[in-house]
Amino acid sequence: MNETVKLTQQGDYLFSNSFGAEVPALNSDEPPPLGKGAGPSPVQLLEAAVGNCLAASLVFALRKYKQSAEPVSASVEATTGRNEQNRLRVQRLAVRITLGVPAAQVERLDRALAQFEEYCTVTQSVRTAIPVDVEVFDSEGRRLK
Repeated sequence: MNETVKLTQQGDYLFSNSFGAEVPALNSDEPPPLGKGAGPSPVQLLEAAVGNCLAASLVFALRKYKQSAEPVSASVEATTGRNEQNRLRVQRLAVRITLGVPAAQVERLDRALAQFEEYCTVTQSVRTAIPVDVEVFDSEGRRLK
């Protein structure tokens, strides 16, 4: 299976990202001073892709056991810095996933937590180059992973 996104420059660093006829286009832009911040930056798109994939993978793993912890939410923080050639790079991604219910309400949660990351195509691909730390909390703020 191949996925294709078409990007078309709209001006300076602003690009329209087309995902196909059935998905609305999304603008992306570099933040100031390079761009105007008229859309998510490429780093933010990477954060969104990793966070979305992990959250969806957890929902998938829970549903395998006929469980729900919805609504599930996620936040992702990218740490950027300079490499040896003084070029800006994403050095680490920290993901925090929060269940919409207390852990005590979810049967077989330990099994889902043990395997959900393995289903995440994006995260497992990104991990070959960038460390990705994942934490999971329940709705009461209890750390589960």
